[in-house]
Amino acid sequence: MKVGDSRMKNVLNYQTCEYDCGPVSLLNGIRYLFDREEIYPDLVKFIMLYCMDTYNENGELCKRGTSSAAMHYMSNWLNHFSETRNFPIHCDYVTGEQVALVPGSQLWMALESGGVAVVRVHLECWHYVLLTGLSGDYALVFDPYYEEEDDPEFDEEYQTDEIHFLYDTPKRANRSVSIARINRTDTGYYQMGAFKGREAVIMFNVSNGAV
Repeated sequence: MKVGDSRMKNVLNYQTCEYDCGPVSLLNGIRYLFDREEIYPDLVKFIMLYCMDTYNENGELCKRGTSSAAMHYMSNWLNHFSETRNFPIHCDYVTGEQVALVPGSQLWMALESGGVAVVRVHLECWHYVLLTGLSGDYALVFDPYYEEEDDPEFDEEYQTDEIHFLYDTPKRANRSVSIARINRTDTGYYQMGAFKGREAVIMFNVSNGAV
């Protein structure tokens, strides 16, 4: 499957460690929506500072990734940043049954109108990825967790017609995933799971007339 690449200068980024999918996906949303010259350095700094706010069972900071509370906070923080710095971003934090990738939903309309969404899906554990658009029955996804299909340890669950690896759109997506799969309520790869645990940060560049 081939999709047109974005015109933006920035390619999207991968995780540096096992735990930074949340801030990396937020930053990827900003990298996708804005040119490099438009992005404030303090915005980058504070996204990394406020995410990875959890402790694991051994009391080690950051080693349980980014909490839902932090993602909600970052959505509000980015809206405040927009107001005070005249940076044209708008975010909506949605949860539960509002997080459904179906025609007419807030998530669907955002992707159709040029917005992006950081969503929580399952990938062995709960994991944040970026949705950047729709292509037929598939969603365009940038997963910040780097994988190679020829790796001997490549997970068998990727080997389905519902998940495709993309290599020619580094500024937009590295996966296309069946919309039906993303919407499922169990915990296969790239599925959003039960409604009670769903969340998304929807992001727009309002200078483009989105929202």
